[in-house]
Amino acid sequence: MDYNTEGQLKKDIGLFVAMSIVIGTVIGSGIFMKPGKVIAASGSSTMAMWAWILGGIITIAGGLTVAELSTKIPKTGGLYVYLEETYGKVWGFLSGWVQTVIYGPAIIGALGLYFGSLLVNVFGLSIEWKAAVGIAAVVFLGAVNSLGTKYGGAVQSIATIAKLIPIALIAVFGVLKGNGQILNVSSGVPVSGGMGEAILSTLWAYDGWMLVGFVAGEMKNPKKLLPKAIIGGLSIVTVAYLLVNVALLHVLPASKIVALGENAAGTAASVLFGTIGGKLISVGILISIFGCLNGKILTFPRVPYAMAERGQLPAAKLLAKVHPQFGTPVNSTILQMAIAIFMMLVSNPDRLSDLAIFVVYIFYIQAFIAVFILRRRDAGSARSYSVPFYPFIPLIAIVGSAFIVISTIFTNPKDSLLAIVIALIGLPLYAVLNRRGKDTGTKRTTQHLL
Repeated sequence: MDYNTEGQLKKDIGLFVAMSIVIGTVIGSGIFMKPGKVIAASGSSTMAMWAWILGGIITIAGGLTVAELSTKIPKTGGLYVYLEETYGKVWGFLSGWVQTVIYGPAIIGALGLYFGSLLVNVFGLSIEWKAAVGIAAVVFLGAVNSLGTKYGGAVQSIATIAKLIPIALIAVFGVLKGNGQILNVSSGVPVSGGMGEAILSTLWAYDGWMLVGFVAGEMKNPKKLLPKAIIGGLSIVTVAYLLVNVALLHVLPASKIVALGENAAGTAASVLFGTIGGKLISVGILISIFGCLNGKILTFPRVPYAMAERGQLPAAKLLAKVHPQFGTPVNSTILQMAIAIFMMLVSNPDRLSDLAIFVVYIFYIQAFIAVFILRRRDAGSARSYSVPFYPFIPLIAIVGSAFIVISTIFTNPKDSLLAIVIALIGLPLYAVLNRRGKDTGTKRTTQHLL
């Protein structure tokens, strides 16, 4: 971050840069990996399109709502600190605990498996290598990011450019050259979970929006620019996702997209551009997923690191250590990778991605409700940014997210209850660690909380 001579953040981010940040943090792997899952869950191409639209609306509403929290609570820490400031330390701890043991590792594991599945398909390897390739990618990127953030940042810069190329090519040429029916086409399989599961799958593709409010303090006029950046950026993402789905349906039958799963986009690229062109597009998709995985491995270990600094995790002293030469939280990175690799060995990417989105949206709902609480608590105080069309936008975020969470509990009770139980284990853990901290007089710090 850049600072002025008075030690304050420079306010030099304009609308274009802000929208670029929004788009860059959201677009990752989901649009390439999830179209088949969304069609299968919703039952038809038309309902799948509606799932992508509704997922976009929930995401835009959530982004606009959380943006007010980020300007009201201008502290580093994201969801962790929003809940702690609003509801108290227990809820802050639980959100960090869940991000440490479920959300972060599940996302890393899912991305690793998606990467492995696509790579073995592109290069004609045996499907048995999928998990091994995925684990190798996770370990490699974990090592790269442990050597220093500048290396991970370089990977991220290259991947950010690369991931937009296959989206643009598939969307444009698929719409222009395809001739398949787009709407009212059956999935060809029994409906697997309904609209709740379909929208849950789209939210994987939209995930990352929580970061959009973090740069509010560096905007020239956040009150005007922030809602424009969120609405504009996420609208562009939503339209891009819809166009890719239209292109896929224009090129491949809906039943074929369902059968191909995460390889549907690569197959469509081969139809559009020939074998070699399709391979090149698939490599672009691989780079996109690789970059998304890199970004997660770069950022997610900062949550357990920050909790360990506060003494809020077992083996806190070990997890809070920074490498003396590279200045990175190596032990926290190893923890995240270890849990992710275990998940990769016992589960599949779709299950892991659904699990991650389900559990984090339980806490997102609390963040949306926090806007109402803080407005009542700080009535009359000035705000640099306010949610537009309050209270309707926060209510859309709350109701839409609650629908996803509740429907997931009914359609996938086993994984839902497992996630809830793991989250609740954090309560006695917090009590033990809090008592231990009081007994030993441990001083907990909050610096570097990310």
